Amino acid sequence: MPKIKVIIPAYNEADSIGKVIKDIPNIVEEIIVVSNNSTDNTEANAKKAGATVLTENRKGYGYACLKGMNYIAENKKKPDIVVFLDGDYSDYPDELTKIVEPIINNNIDFVIGARVKKLRESGSMTKPQIFGNWLATTLMKLMFGSKFTDLGPFRAIKYEKLLALKMEDKTYGWTVEMQLKALKQKLTYTEVPVNYRNRIGISKVSGTVKGAIFAGIKILGWIFKYSFK
Repeated sequence: MPKIKVIIPAYNEADSIGKVIKDIPNIVEEIIVVSNNSTDNTEANAKKAGATVLTENRKGYGYACLKGMNYIAENKKKPDIVVFLDGDYSDYPDELTKIVEPIINNNIDFVIGARVKKLRESGSMTKPQIFGNWLATTLMKLMFGSKFTDLGPFRAIKYEKLLALKMEDKTYGWTVEMQLKALKQKLTYTEVPVNYRNRIGISKVSGTVKGAIFAGIKILGWIFKYSFK
């Protein structure tokens, strides 16, 4: 069985983080929760649930993910696979086995958990989110010939392939940056349909107008940047 580590960026997810950790299958070697400047009991609850807890005071999804990656890089025991998962309980952590299966059995490099309509709980994705996903994946299809249908945060990638991507985005563009670089480096990839439910708490991105606008700008910025490379 390959070694698997999970990175969970979390900002004020005290009510959900314990549920997320509890539902992650025991095939995972280590769960790393990166508290992204949380002001509630996220860190205490994550520790209580058995996770390794890191703190990243610079706000930004990418900052938190990079903190988790740096921790792994400094650790002697390197994983074969890294899984990224949100801390708001909108994903179904027990579906991690579905996410890593193509990597383990078919030697795929990169897997996205696709939040397909028939498996989404009503209201779990806002209309701007749905439109933004469609626009971003359509542009990637037209510009790069990709087959992505979602920018879903629940994803798995071979560790050495993740390092080769040289990830750099600090905020909202993290997911699309990973997908664009995977296309540029010709990684093998696939999508796995996953269930998706209404998150616990209010989204820091789709739950605010400012967050939705900045996320959209960042995502489109990455796509157009790579169209000229």
